[in-house]
Amino acid sequence: MNIYVSNLPFAVVDEDLRSYFAEYGEVISAKVIMDKYTNRSKGFGFVEMSDDAAGQKAISELDGATVEGRSIKVNIAKPREERPARTQKPSYSNSRW
Repeated sequence: MNIYVSNLPFAVVDEDLRSYFAEYGEVISAKVIMDKYTNRSKGFGFVEMSDDAAGQKAISELDGATVEGRSIKVNIAKPREERPARTQKPSYSNSRW
């Protein structure tokens, strides 16, 4: 089961996220998403658990829990949607203004 966790404090790292969910069952992976330019947490992450029942229990127990003063949101992760490729913006470097 793949779980989406949002509103995480920026100080939370992968191992912290893993420890929050480990008491509910086996955690296959825990990843806090980092900004590639600043290398700072984006405030959300994903946890993959081996057992669906344990994942559901973790979701029900941790949704709304307070972590370092912030109320986290925990849901089942939705599949990633494919987004259209970004198009190049027109260049206005030759414009008069």
